[in-house]
Amino acid sequence: MINERYPIGQFEYDDIISKEQVAQWIEEIHSLPQQLKEVVKDLREEDLNRTYCPNSWTVSQLVHHLADSHMNGYIRMKLAITEEMPTIKPYEEAEWAELPDYSLPMTVSLHLIESLHERWAYLLQKLTEEQLKRTFLHPVSSITTVEKSIGIYAWHGKHHLAHIQNALA
Repeated sequence: MINERYPIGQFEYDDIISKEQVAQWIEEIHSLPQQLKEVVKDLREEDLNRTYCPNSWTVSQLVHHLADSHMNGYIRMKLAITEEMPTIKPYEEAEWAELPDYSLPMTVSLHLIESLHERWAYLLQKLTEEQLKRTFLHPVSSITTVEKSIGIYAWHGKHHLAHIQNALA
């Protein structure tokens, strides 16, 4: 039986993260916009309001959330690369989903995700081993390396893509 909340399972990784694993995660970040566009093309207005389970975000909210979350992820990684273990700022995802910009057409966030992921994947592909090992402090989930964060965001994109697919099934 599929876990509605975690349809692809929770994020898991090996203690020692290989270059090959990082490269795979970067490719997943790079390919997410095209996968999203493919899944949401030709949707009707009522499809945008479908949810993957009761009281969950709609398809449209999930796409807007991906834009918000991944912008934060991109900035967090840039901070970690350029500063000495910065403390990053968490945000209230559920409250952001209630802000007026979530009523914009979903295509606005799809375009943002496409541009963001193009830049993000390019940056990540150019990082040195030393940069991949740099860290930031998340006040809730502790110290995280850039390389682990790449995996988290690759998983995050696939996680919400599965939510969207489940909502539309």
